[in-house]
Amino acid sequence: MRNAIAAALAGLVIFVAPAAAHFNMLLPEAASAKKGEAVSFLYQWGHPFEHQLFDAPKPDSLIVRSPDGRQTDLLSTLEKTTVPGGEGQSMTAYRFRYTPETRGDYLFILKTPPIWMEEEGEYFQDTVKVVLHVQSQKGWDASAGAMFEILPLTRPYGLQPGMVFQAQVDSRLAEATFAAPATTRPIEIEHYNPRPPKELPPDEQVTRTARADKNGVVTGTLTEAGWWCLTAVRPGGTLAREGKQRPVLQRSTLWVFVDEKPAK
Repeated sequence: MRNAIAAALAGLVIFVAPAAAHFNMLLPEAASAKKGEAVSFLYQWGHPFEHQLFDAPKPDSLIVRSPDGRQTDLLSTLEKTTVPGGEGQSMTAYRFRYTPETRGDYLFILKTPPIWMEEEGEYFQDTVKVVLHVQSQKGWDASAGAMFEILPLTRPYGLQPGMVFQAQVDSRLAEATFAAPATTRPIEIEHYNPRPPKELPPDEQVTRTARADKNGVVTGTLTEAGWWCLTAVRPGGTLAREGKQRPVLQRSTLWVFVDEKPAK
């Protein structure tokens, strides 16, 4: 049943032009940590590849799923801060710290309010996930229990540049919700640069796209070290703005870490 749902969902994933590649970034200071050691997280909003940042909205929710499946609300731990946004401007971002108490993989899930995209004339409403690995491989493939999410089929850490990564677009909604036949529309894949690149490549090399198969499985090659995001999109209804109903795009983003290539 799960594959059938994913297959139907793949038909509803839609493409957003690379020129409008805004993503929510939820990144720990390191992809791996040790039990009992505090880890700092930073939430930003903008263009990851270009490192062009904008004011991040205050999240609607922030939870962590521990290796034993327990969920903890972390929203009250968020601290508002500022980060350089380019051209001497400071942009709003949010930080929090978390101390893992046991070994295993911790799943952090952040949900945003609807974000108005002026140029596109629509809203983005995002769910963003990232895994923090703590000494034991347990729970990296866990679900957040969301109605719409990307589930890793490849472990999302301990990767090396050039390795293939697979994930599955999945939904908890009833199969009857998805009447459209399955197709293979693109999933967006983008690398995060911690500082603006000196030169930018063409748009098609900034935001990559890969088609999901009939089971909702997407495959991509992560060519560089650092953080990568995979984002799937589906229609999410409408919201009123200035007297008109505007479309809402629900997006699910998974962040994945690639290690530096070992020296020979």
